[in-house]
Amino acid sequence: MKIQTKMIMLAIVLIAGCDVPPAMEKEESNKPKLSIIDDVSRNDVIRALKEKHGDALAFRIEKGVAQAADFWNSGDGSSEDFKAFCQGNFIASDEELDLVFHRLSSALESLGGCYNKISVDLKIPMHLDTGPMHPVDEILGSYSPGAHFSDDMFANKLAFIALLNFPFYSLEEKTANADNWSRKQWAYARMGELFTSRTPAAINQEISVALTNADNYISEYNIYLGKLRNEKGEAMFPEDLRLISHWGIRDELKSRYADPDGLTKQRMIYQVMLRIIRQEIPEDVVNNPDFTWNPATNEVFRDNSPVTADPEPDTRYQVLLNNFKALKAADPYNPFYPDYISRAFGQEMEIPQKDVEDLFVALLSSPAVKQAGELISKRLGRPLEPFDIWYDGFKSRSSLNEEDLNRITRTKYPNSEAFQADLANILMKLGFNKDSAQVLASRIKVDAARGSGHAWGAEMRTDRARLRTRIGQQGMDYKGYNIAIHEFGHTVEQTISLYDMDYYILHGVPNTAFTEALAFLFQQRDLAILGIAKDDPMGKHLLALDNLWMNYEIMGVSLIDMRVWKWLYENPDATATQLKETVIRTATEVWNSYYAPVFGVQDSPILAIYSQMIDNPLYLSNYPVGHLIQFQIEQFMEGKNLPDEVYRMYSLGILVPQVWMKQAVGNPISIDPSIRAAEEALKQLN
Repeated sequence: MKIQTKMIMLAIVLIAGCDVPPAMEKEESNKPKLSIIDDVSRNDVIRALKEKHGDALAFRIEKGVAQAADFWNSGDGSSEDFKAFCQGNFIASDEELDLVFHRLSSALESLGGCYNKISVDLKIPMHLDTGPMHPVDEILGSYSPGAHFSDDMFANKLAFIALLNFPFYSLEEKTANADNWSRKQWAYARMGELFTSRTPAAINQEISVALTNADNYISEYNIYLGKLRNEKGEAMFPEDLRLISHWGIRDELKSRYADPDGLTKQRMIYQVMLRIIRQEIPEDVVNNPDFTWNPATNEVFRDNSPVTADPEPDTRYQVLLNNFKALKAADPYNPFYPDYISRAFGQEMEIPQKDVEDLFVALLSSPAVKQAGELISKRLGRPLEPFDIWYDGFKSRSSLNEEDLNRITRTKYPNSEAFQADLANILMKLGFNKDSAQVLASRIKVDAARGSGHAWGAEMRTDRARLRTRIGQQGMDYKGYNIAIHEFGHTVEQTISLYDMDYYILHGVPNTAFTEALAFLFQQRDLAILGIAKDDPMGKHLLALDNLWMNYEIMGVSLIDMRVWKWLYENPDATATQLKETVIRTATEVWNSYYAPVFGVQDSPILAIYSQMIDNPLYLSNYPVGHLIQFQIEQFMEGKNLPDEVYRMYSLGILVPQVWMKQAVGNPISIDPSIRAAEEALKQLN
């Protein structure tokens, strides 16, 4: 998972269509008034500037004045003050406009880079395995250094100078102009998207607190699998096995497909997941090794004696609700993106939410999915069960014993320093030459994560990207290594798309799905990096089915995430308990629509287990889009030099997604390549 810095000054926004939920329409009259400039005053300013500078600049004048007027409130001055400001600050000269652009770019890198580094440093006790946390750590970690940036820039009028002189364009406009725009024009367009919100610092800080608390809740949500007991009171897992939900326990479930006794263990983990989703899990067994627990009966024991244990009091859903309330509070201050759903899709992903949903439903409904399920059932020799949504048998590692892999990775990487020292070597195994591998490795720092792991990019070219993964006392186990390779892909993208960018304002990728694509590409090669991959004549077909099944899994989860957020906007006063009931009902409905026909099992809420739904609002859709992008990139790279293509693609910067894809691989994002490859694979394997 790539962590995105949510600083106001670096938020890149795009206009895209998104329906405003009914609740938003009802609240329209209660919104704070962002502008005091009426149409008459606005048109007077436009007319005066056209008379002064001529019709050649009419487009910039009309766009710029309208943008600045949208945010000019009584605290900024009167209507006459607005007219005087526009007359004095509209830049007609191309040379002066270029100078201001570069001055702003330099300032943004300095400010954004320092804000980002401060945030990283303040969150070290929360993100890294540095020992027990103190309450002061959470306070410091939730502090947002850039929370006042927007307030300050509007107060000193710099935001209005940017709004007045750098037009921003809708997604449709950018797509239409893509073939004609130069890199500089793209950079100017992105500068024009810098100030599309005037959210007060207090609200930005509340958002930071809510998201940090959610991150901390999930990071500390560990289950001691070694303390689970079956009906006979027997332990099923190693005594010291402690795994984070959902990532760790899901990956443990995946690993048991190669275990002769794995089915019983998988069913036990499935019960744990259901207890978490329904908030029936005893609160005392979360991140606590002092109790043993039978998840089937929900009985709790201490020193072999039964004890009374209260369930977790819907905390999981209260955390989600807190995120919603914090993010919704910013709605009135975002005239171009009036709700968080539109900000997540139209602004951040740059793909309309409806388009994403339609894309997912099309794949979920594909006959190829049902055929893949039949093949999996045949391979397992039993009917499918709900947890087989995580079937891992199409991967080459599925036939390998995970304990053997653990011994290899623990020996090779006893600590974070060992993995750090091997970064350049890993890159050379992937085809990078020695010089570029060493340069990339020098710009990435490896740390032992408190949670499951993440990547956090630098925002200035004097800083390093951070790669975090979980490393136990015995060293890095295979799960940690697999995550580390994934996060390494993120940090390589973050480094190339920052250091190899012609214009700083274009650094990065169109949305997080694109960085997920490179992370998946790296992760898929984890065994080859260890030197234990084997040639398989059917490998290409197995990868196609693995991609299809992964998309099938995560697209359903993403549908739940989207539908829950729509429900929250329709029911903004909901309680945590009502939200829990809605999440479970929605997960069950999605299951029954798209999974029950394949699995032959009704009413499972299992897709609601995903932790990202709780701590990373509306992020989940980036994963399946990332899988689709990765698959198209993989197909394009066949027979080509991987490092050369990685550098070429990931130095394109933040073009809009479909334009990036066309320049990178020649085609827009689509489910068709994945479906076609899966259909061919099914023919071959059957």
